Amino acid sequence: MDIETLKNNLDSTPAFVLDEAELARSLGILAQLRQQSGVKALYSIKSLPLTRVLELAKPFVDGFSASSLFEALLAKEILADTGSIHLTTPGINYAELDQLLTTVSHLSFNSLSQLQRYHRQNRQPSASIGLRVNPQLSYLEDDRYNPCRLHSKLGVSIDDLWQTTALNQVQGLHLHTVFACQDYRPLTESIAKLVNYFGKSLKNLEWINLGGGYLFNHISNHQPFIDLVGQLNKDYGLSVYVEPGKAIVGDAGCLVASVIDCFSSDGKTIAVLDTSVNHHPEVFEYGWQPELHEHAAKGSYPTILAGSSCLAGDLFGEYRFKAALQVGDKLVFTNMGAYSLVKANRFNGINLPAIYGLQAGRLNKLKDYSYQDYRQQWFTDN
Repeated sequence: MDIETLKNNLDSTPAFVLDEAELARSLGILAQLRQQSGVKALYSIKSLPLTRVLELAKPFVDGFSASSLFEALLAKEILADTGSIHLTTPGINYAELDQLLTTVSHLSFNSLSQLQRYHRQNRQPSASIGLRVNPQLSYLEDDRYNPCRLHSKLGVSIDDLWQTTALNQVQGLHLHTVFACQDYRPLTESIAKLVNYFGKSLKNLEWINLGGGYLFNHISNHQPFIDLVGQLNKDYGLSVYVEPGKAIVGDAGCLVASVIDCFSSDGKTIAVLDTSVNHHPEVFEYGWQPELHEHAAKGSYPTILAGSSCLAGDLFGEYRFKAALQVGDKLVFTNMGAYSLVKANRFNGINLPAIYGLQAGRLNKLKDYSYQDYRQQWFTDN
Protein backbone atom coordinates (compact mmCIF):
# COMPACT_ATOMS: atom_id res chain seq x y z
CA MET A 1 0.00 0.00 0.00
CA ASP A 2 1.41 3.38 -1.04
CA ILE A 3 0.44 5.41 2.01
CA GLU A 4 1.20 8.84 0.60
CA THR A 5 -0.83 8.18 -2.55
CA LEU A 6 -3.62 6.84 -0.39
CA LYS A 7 -3.70 10.00 1.74
CA ASN A 8 -3.67 12.24 -1.33
CA ASN A 9 -6.62 10.43 -2.91
CA LEU A 10 -8.93 10.36 0.09
CA ASP A 11 -11.44 13.18 -0.12
CA SER A 12 -12.52 12.95 3.53
CA THR A 13 -11.65 11.33 6.83
CA PRO A 14 -11.97 9.39 9.05
CA ALA A 15 -11.75 6.49 6.65
CA PHE A 16 -11.20 2.78 6.97
CA VAL A 17 -9.33 1.39 3.97
CA LEU A 18 -9.32 -2.29 3.06
CA ASP A 19 -6.20 -3.17 1.08
CA GLU A 20 -7.47 -5.97 -1.15
CA ALA A 21 -3.98 -6.88 -2.34
CA GLU A 22 -2.84 -7.46 1.24
CA LEU A 23 -5.98 -9.45 1.93
CA ALA A 24 -5.27 -11.60 -1.13
CA ARG A 25 -1.70 -12.13 0.07
CA SER A 26 -2.85 -13.50 3.43
CA LEU A 27 -5.49 -15.65 1.77
CA GLY A 28 -2.86 -17.00 -0.61
CA ILE A 29 -0.66 -18.08 2.29
CA LEU A 30 -3.66 -19.77 3.88
CA ALA A 31 -4.49 -21.55 0.61
CA GLN A 32 -0.93 -22.87 0.42
CA LEU A 33 -1.15 -24.11 4.01
CA ARG A 34 -4.43 -25.87 3.18
CA GLN A 35 -2.80 -27.59 0.25
CA GLN A 36 0.30 -28.67 2.21
CA SER A 37 -1.53 -29.96 5.29
CA GLY A 38 -5.02 -30.94 4.19
CA VAL A 39 -6.57 -28.71 6.84
CA LYS A 40 -9.98 -27.16 6.23
CA ALA A 41 -9.95 -23.39 6.76
CA LEU A 42 -12.80 -21.21 7.97
CA TYR A 43 -12.66 -17.42 8.07
CA SER A 44 -13.70 -16.22 11.54
CA ILE A 45 -16.04 -13.43 10.58
CA LYS A 46 -16.14 -11.87 14.06
CA SER A 47 -12.88 -10.08 13.22
CA LEU A 48 -14.42 -8.20 10.27
CA PRO A 49 -17.85 -9.22 8.90
CA LEU A 50 -17.70 -6.80 5.96
CA THR A 51 -19.37 -8.60 3.06
CA ARG A 52 -16.63 -7.46 0.67
CA VAL A 53 -14.16 -9.42 2.82
CA LEU A 54 -16.44 -12.47 2.89
CA GLU A 55 -16.82 -12.45 -0.88
CA LEU A 56 -13.06 -12.11 -1.45
CA ALA A 57 -12.30 -14.84 1.11
CA LYS A 58 -14.91 -17.29 -0.13
CA PRO A 59 -12.80 -18.92 -2.93
CA PHE A 60 -9.88 -19.48 -0.53
CA VAL A 61 -11.69 -21.07 2.42
CA ASP A 62 -13.94 -24.01 3.22
CA GLY A 63 -16.48 -21.82 4.96
CA PHE A 64 -16.87 -19.38 7.82
CA SER A 65 -16.98 -19.57 11.60
CA ALA A 66 -19.53 -17.62 13.61
CA SER A 67 -20.23 -16.72 17.21
CA SER A 68 -23.91 -15.76 17.07
CA LEU A 69 -27.09 -16.27 15.09
CA PHE A 70 -26.65 -12.99 13.19
CA GLU A 71 -23.10 -13.90 12.16
CA ALA A 72 -24.30 -17.33 11.09
CA LEU A 73 -27.12 -15.85 9.01
CA LEU A 74 -24.69 -13.48 7.30
CA ALA A 75 -22.33 -16.37 6.59
CA LYS A 76 -25.21 -18.39 5.13
CA GLU A 77 -26.25 -15.48 2.93
CA ILE A 78 -22.77 -15.28 1.39
CA LEU A 79 -22.04 -19.01 1.21
CA ALA A 80 -25.51 -20.28 0.28
CA ASP A 81 -24.79 -24.04 0.33
CA THR A 82 -21.19 -23.91 -0.84
CA GLY A 83 -19.31 -24.22 2.47
CA SER A 84 -19.33 -25.08 6.14
CA ILE A 85 -20.47 -22.79 8.94
CA HIS A 86 -19.09 -23.60 12.41
CA LEU A 87 -20.51 -21.91 15.48
CA THR A 88 -19.58 -21.93 19.14
CA THR A 89 -20.60 -19.41 21.80
CA PRO A 90 -21.04 -19.35 25.58
CA GLY A 91 -24.34 -17.54 25.03
CA ILE A 92 -26.72 -19.82 23.13
CA ASN A 93 -30.25 -18.48 23.36
CA TYR A 94 -32.44 -21.57 23.24
CA ALA A 95 -35.24 -19.58 21.60
CA GLU A 96 -32.87 -19.34 18.62
CA LEU A 97 -31.60 -22.92 18.70
CA ASP A 98 -33.87 -24.35 16.00
CA GLN A 99 -32.85 -21.57 13.62
CA LEU A 100 -29.20 -22.07 14.51
CA LEU A 101 -29.40 -25.79 13.83
CA THR A 102 -30.82 -25.20 10.36
CA THR A 103 -28.33 -22.43 9.55
CA VAL A 104 -24.97 -23.87 10.63
CA SER A 105 -23.30 -27.10 9.58
CA HIS A 106 -21.39 -27.58 12.86
CA LEU A 107 -22.45 -26.44 16.33
CA SER A 108 -20.03 -26.82 19.25
CA PHE A 109 -21.67 -26.45 22.64
CA ASN A 110 -19.65 -24.48 25.15
CA SER A 111 -20.59 -26.39 28.31
CA LEU A 112 -21.86 -29.74 29.47
CA SER A 113 -25.11 -28.09 30.57
CA GLN A 114 -25.65 -26.70 27.06
CA LEU A 115 -25.08 -30.16 25.59
CA GLN A 116 -27.33 -31.88 28.13
CA ARG A 117 -30.13 -29.40 27.56
CA TYR A 118 -29.88 -29.99 23.81
CA HIS A 119 -30.15 -33.77 24.25
CA ARG A 120 -33.05 -33.48 26.70
CA GLN A 121 -35.07 -31.62 24.09
CA ASN A 122 -34.64 -34.45 21.54
CA ARG A 123 -34.08 -32.12 18.63
CA GLN A 124 -33.23 -33.54 15.24
CA PRO A 125 -29.44 -33.34 14.72
CA SER A 126 -29.54 -31.25 11.53
CA ALA A 127 -26.05 -29.94 12.34
CA SER A 128 -22.98 -31.89 13.37
CA ILE A 129 -22.72 -31.50 17.13
CA GLY A 130 -19.45 -30.75 18.91
CA LEU A 131 -18.18 -29.62 22.30
CA ARG A 132 -15.65 -26.93 23.16
CA VAL A 133 -12.88 -28.21 25.41
CA ASN A 134 -10.57 -26.12 27.56
CA PRO A 135 -7.15 -27.88 27.67
CA GLN A 136 -6.26 -25.83 30.77
CA LEU A 137 -2.94 -24.70 29.34
CA SER A 138 -2.45 -20.94 29.61
CA TYR A 139 -0.13 -19.17 27.19
CA LEU A 140 -1.28 -15.56 27.72
CA GLU A 141 -0.26 -13.38 30.65
CA ASP A 142 -3.17 -10.99 30.16
CA ASP A 143 -6.29 -12.81 31.37
CA ARG A 144 -8.51 -10.50 29.33
CA TYR A 145 -7.35 -12.46 26.28
CA ASN A 146 -6.84 -15.84 27.95
CA PRO A 147 -9.49 -18.51 27.16
CA CYS A 148 -7.79 -20.86 29.65
CA ARG A 149 -7.76 -18.45 32.57
CA LEU A 150 -8.88 -19.54 36.03
CA HIS A 151 -12.68 -19.84 36.19
CA SER A 152 -12.87 -19.62 32.39
CA LYS A 153 -16.29 -19.39 30.79
CA LEU A 154 -14.94 -20.80 27.50
CA GLY A 155 -15.29 -24.52 27.12
CA VAL A 156 -15.44 -27.62 29.31
CA SER A 157 -12.26 -28.13 31.32
CA ILE A 158 -10.37 -31.18 30.11
CA ASP A 159 -10.41 -32.67 33.62
CA ASP A 160 -14.21 -32.37 33.85
CA LEU A 161 -14.68 -33.77 30.36
CA TRP A 162 -12.44 -36.74 31.13
CA GLN A 163 -14.78 -37.78 33.95
CA THR A 164 -17.89 -37.92 31.72
CA THR A 165 -19.15 -39.86 28.72
CA ALA A 166 -19.86 -36.66 26.79
CA LEU A 167 -17.40 -37.62 24.06
CA ASN A 168 -19.87 -40.35 23.08
CA GLN A 169 -22.59 -37.74 22.52
CA VAL A 170 -20.79 -35.52 19.99
CA GLN A 171 -19.18 -35.78 16.57
CA GLY A 172 -16.40 -33.28 17.14
CA LEU A 173 -14.32 -31.14 19.48
CA HIS A 174 -13.43 -27.47 19.38
CA LEU A 175 -10.55 -25.73 21.17
CA HIS A 176 -9.06 -22.25 21.13
CA THR A 177 -6.30 -21.20 23.53
CA VAL A 178 -4.30 -18.24 22.16
CA PHE A 179 -4.48 -14.78 20.61
CA ALA A 180 -2.17 -13.31 17.93
CA CYS A 181 0.32 -16.14 18.41
CA GLN A 182 3.33 -16.50 16.09
CA ASP A 183 4.38 -19.97 17.25
CA TYR A 184 2.61 -23.34 16.89
CA ARG A 185 3.98 -24.68 20.18
CA PRO A 186 0.79 -23.96 22.18
CA LEU A 187 -1.22 -25.89 19.60
CA THR A 188 1.05 -28.94 19.56
CA GLU A 189 1.15 -29.02 23.36
CA SER A 190 -2.64 -28.69 23.64
CA ILE A 191 -3.22 -31.53 21.20
CA ALA A 192 -0.62 -33.68 22.97
CA LYS A 193 -2.57 -33.20 26.21
CA LEU A 194 -5.84 -34.00 24.47
CA VAL A 195 -4.38 -37.22 23.04
CA ASN A 196 -2.92 -38.15 26.42
CA TYR A 197 -6.35 -37.82 28.05
CA PHE A 198 -8.58 -39.37 25.41
CA GLY A 199 -6.30 -41.44 23.18
CA LYS A 200 -8.22 -43.92 21.03
CA SER A 201 -11.56 -42.36 21.99
CA LEU A 202 -10.76 -39.64 19.46
CA LYS A 203 -11.29 -42.25 16.74
CA ASN A 204 -15.00 -42.15 17.54
CA LEU A 205 -15.15 -38.50 16.48
CA GLU A 206 -15.46 -37.13 12.96
CA TRP A 207 -13.75 -33.76 13.25
CA ILE A 208 -11.75 -31.38 15.40
CA ASN A 209 -11.68 -27.58 15.16
CA LEU A 210 -8.34 -26.17 16.32
CA GLY A 211 -9.74 -22.64 16.58
CA GLY A 212 -7.88 -19.49 15.61
CA GLY A 213 -5.40 -17.12 17.20
CA TYR A 214 -2.36 -18.17 15.15
CA LEU A 215 -0.93 -15.52 12.82
CA PHE A 216 0.07 -18.02 10.15
CA ASN A 217 1.03 -15.19 7.80
CA HIS A 218 3.74 -14.17 10.30
CA ILE A 219 5.01 -17.70 10.98
CA SER A 220 7.92 -18.86 8.81
CA ASN A 221 7.97 -22.57 9.69
CA HIS A 222 4.63 -24.32 9.16
CA GLN A 223 6.00 -27.86 9.42
CA PRO A 224 4.84 -28.42 13.03
CA PHE A 225 1.32 -27.51 11.97
CA ILE A 226 1.47 -29.68 8.84
CA ASP A 227 2.72 -32.62 10.90
CA LEU A 228 0.01 -32.11 13.53
CA VAL A 229 -2.82 -32.08 11.00
CA GLY A 230 -1.38 -35.18 9.35
CA GLN A 231 -1.17 -36.96 12.71
CA LEU A 232 -4.78 -36.19 13.62
CA ASN A 233 -5.97 -37.38 10.24
CA LYS A 234 -3.84 -40.51 10.07
CA ASP A 235 -4.07 -41.71 13.68
CA TYR A 236 -7.69 -40.80 14.40
CA GLY A 237 -9.37 -40.23 11.01
CA LEU A 238 -10.32 -36.69 11.96
CA SER A 239 -11.18 -33.90 9.57
CA VAL A 240 -9.22 -30.93 10.92
CA TYR A 241 -10.50 -27.34 10.83
CA VAL A 242 -8.91 -24.01 11.72
CA GLU A 243 -10.66 -20.65 11.89
CA PRO A 244 -8.26 -17.71 11.52
CA GLY A 245 -9.60 -14.18 11.67
CA LYS A 246 -6.98 -11.57 12.47
CA ALA A 247 -4.41 -13.54 10.47
CA ILE A 248 -6.50 -12.89 7.36
CA VAL A 249 -7.64 -9.29 7.79
CA GLY A 250 -5.38 -7.75 10.46
CA ASP A 251 -2.72 -6.41 8.08
CA ALA A 252 -5.24 -5.53 5.39
CA GLY A 253 -6.94 -2.55 7.03
CA CYS A 254 -5.86 0.94 8.04
CA LEU A 255 -7.59 3.91 9.65
CA VAL A 256 -6.89 7.30 8.13
CA ALA A 257 -7.55 10.41 10.22
CA SER A 258 -6.96 14.14 9.94
CA VAL A 259 -5.60 16.60 12.51
CA ILE A 260 -8.34 19.08 13.42
CA ASP A 261 -6.64 20.93 16.30
CA CYS A 262 -3.21 21.36 17.89
CA PHE A 263 -2.33 22.95 21.22
CA SER A 264 -0.05 22.67 24.25
CA SER A 265 -1.16 21.08 27.52
CA ASP A 266 1.18 21.10 30.54
CA GLY A 267 4.18 21.36 28.27
CA LYS A 268 3.21 18.66 25.76
CA THR A 269 1.72 19.04 22.30
CA ILE A 270 -1.76 17.59 21.77
CA ALA A 271 -3.10 16.89 18.30
CA VAL A 272 -6.83 16.19 18.15
CA LEU A 273 -7.95 13.89 15.34
CA ASP A 274 -11.30 13.59 13.60
CA THR A 275 -11.46 9.97 14.71
CA SER A 276 -11.69 8.41 18.17
CA VAL A 277 -10.58 5.32 20.05
CA ASN A 278 -14.28 4.49 19.84
CA HIS A 279 -13.59 3.68 16.19
CA HIS A 280 -11.17 1.03 17.43
CA PRO A 281 -12.25 0.33 21.02
CA GLU A 282 -9.54 -2.26 21.71
CA VAL A 283 -7.06 0.63 21.97
CA PHE A 284 -8.94 1.78 25.07
CA GLU A 285 -10.08 -1.65 26.28
CA TYR A 286 -6.63 -3.19 26.30
CA GLY A 287 -4.44 -0.11 26.68
CA TRP A 288 -2.20 -0.70 23.66
CA GLN A 289 -0.79 1.85 21.26
CA PRO A 290 -1.59 1.26 17.58
CA GLU A 291 1.05 1.45 14.86
CA LEU A 292 1.27 4.78 13.05
CA HIS A 293 2.82 5.09 9.60
CA GLU A 294 4.13 8.62 10.24
CA HIS A 295 5.81 7.84 13.55
CA ALA A 296 9.56 8.60 13.50
CA ALA A 297 11.37 7.05 16.47
CA LYS A 298 14.00 9.80 16.44
CA GLY A 299 11.68 12.61 15.44
CA SER A 300 12.08 15.94 17.20
CA TYR A 301 8.37 16.62 17.66
CA PRO A 302 6.71 14.40 20.31
CA THR A 303 2.93 14.68 20.12
CA ILE A 304 0.04 13.05 21.93
CA LEU A 305 -2.62 11.98 19.46
CA ALA A 306 -6.08 12.38 20.93
CA GLY A 307 -9.51 11.40 19.69
CA SER A 308 -12.23 13.99 19.36
CA SER A 309 -14.70 12.64 21.94
CA CYS A 310 -15.19 14.02 25.44
CA LEU A 311 -13.70 10.87 27.01
CA ALA A 312 -10.52 11.91 28.86
CA GLY A 313 -8.90 8.61 27.95
CA ASP A 314 -9.66 8.97 24.25
CA LEU A 315 -5.94 8.86 23.46
CA PHE A 316 -4.01 6.86 20.87
CA GLY A 317 -0.68 7.52 22.58
CA GLU A 318 2.41 9.67 22.21
CA TYR A 319 4.26 9.56 18.88
CA ARG A 320 7.24 11.40 17.42
CA PHE A 321 7.27 13.28 14.13
CA LYS A 322 9.93 14.77 11.87
CA ALA A 323 7.96 18.02 11.65
CA ALA A 324 5.33 19.67 13.79
CA LEU A 325 1.82 18.51 12.92
CA GLN A 326 -0.51 21.02 11.31
CA VAL A 327 -4.28 21.15 11.11
CA GLY A 328 -5.29 19.24 7.99
CA ASP A 329 -2.42 16.73 8.12
CA LYS A 330 -3.52 13.15 7.48
CA LEU A 331 -2.23 10.28 9.63
CA VAL A 332 -2.55 6.54 9.02
CA PHE A 333 -2.93 3.88 11.71
CA THR A 334 -1.87 0.58 10.16
CA ASN A 335 -2.77 -3.07 10.85
CA MET A 336 -6.26 -2.08 11.95
CA GLY A 337 -8.19 -4.67 9.93
CA ALA A 338 -9.30 -6.88 12.81
CA TYR A 339 -11.66 -5.98 15.66
CA SER A 340 -11.91 -2.33 14.63
CA LEU A 341 -15.01 -1.65 12.52
CA VAL A 342 -16.85 -4.55 14.13
CA LYS A 343 -16.52 -2.86 17.55
CA ALA A 344 -16.73 0.76 16.40
CA ASN A 345 -19.44 2.99 17.84
CA ARG A 346 -20.80 6.52 17.49
CA PHE A 347 -20.09 7.73 21.04
CA ASN A 348 -20.72 11.49 21.27
CA GLY A 349 -22.49 11.20 17.92
CA ILE A 350 -19.15 11.13 16.11
CA ASN A 351 -19.78 9.50 12.76
CA LEU A 352 -18.29 6.14 11.85
CA PRO A 353 -15.45 6.04 9.32
CA ALA A 354 -16.35 5.73 5.66
CA ILE A 355 -15.18 2.40 4.22
CA TYR A 356 -13.04 2.14 1.10
CA GLY A 357 -11.60 -0.74 -0.86
CA LEU A 358 -8.14 -0.29 -2.36
CA GLN A 359 -7.70 -2.36 -5.50
CA ALA A 360 -4.90 -2.00 -8.04
CA GLY A 361 -4.05 1.42 -6.65
CA ARG A 362 -7.61 2.72 -6.93
CA LEU A 363 -9.91 3.63 -4.06
CA ASN A 364 -13.56 2.59 -4.22
CA LYS A 365 -16.00 3.77 -1.59
CA LEU A 366 -17.80 0.70 -0.26
CA LYS A 367 -19.93 2.30 2.44
CA ASP A 368 -20.45 5.53 4.31
CA TYR A 369 -22.75 6.75 7.04
CA SER A 370 -24.95 9.79 7.47
CA TYR A 371 -27.03 11.47 10.12
CA GLN A 372 -29.95 9.29 8.99
CA ASP A 373 -28.03 6.16 10.07
CA TYR A 374 -27.38 7.72 13.46
CA ARG A 375 -31.01 8.84 13.73
CA GLN A 376 -32.34 5.39 12.83
CA GLN A 377 -30.27 3.84 15.62
CA TRP A 378 -31.67 6.11 18.33
CA PHE A 379 -35.04 7.38 17.08
CA THR A 380 -38.02 5.73 18.75
CA ASP A 381 -41.49 5.47 17.30
CA ASN A 382 -43.25 6.57 20.48
